[in-house]
Amino acid sequence: MNLPADAKYSKSHEWVRVEGDLATVGITDYAQAQLGEVVYIELPQTGRLVHQDESFGSVESVKAVSDLISPVSGEIVEVNEELVDSPETVNEDPYTAGWMVIIRMDEPGELNDLLSAEEYQAFTEEEG
Repeated sequence: MNLPADAKYSKSHEWVRVEGDLATVGITDYAQAQLGEVVYIELPQTGRLVHQDESFGSVESVKAVSDLISPVSGEIVEVNEELVDSPETVNEDPYTAGWMVIIRMDEPGELNDLLSAEEYQAFTEEEG
């Protein structure tokens, strides 16, 4: 399983990379593998406010539909529109081209609630 060390991870299988007050969010390699082939992604409009642990969209695969859960609170300032036409990008490259939203964080301290790559690895081993 691919787990970049420069990201933080949620127990709902989203990853976050932070630059300043901006958090780029996507789903983990583990999540995309569990879902199987992603066929549709529903993402929010920019300007939407989200709270930590709140749904901001969904991912539909040939197996299931799963909510996307925000790992941090703030305003969605950018959405990866490329995923609308190419949802399979999430399967192919979940940590770079497959990012979903960028959130301007209101509460940077919420990052302390997230897992390191090592902690997330242990969590998925227990779950699986």
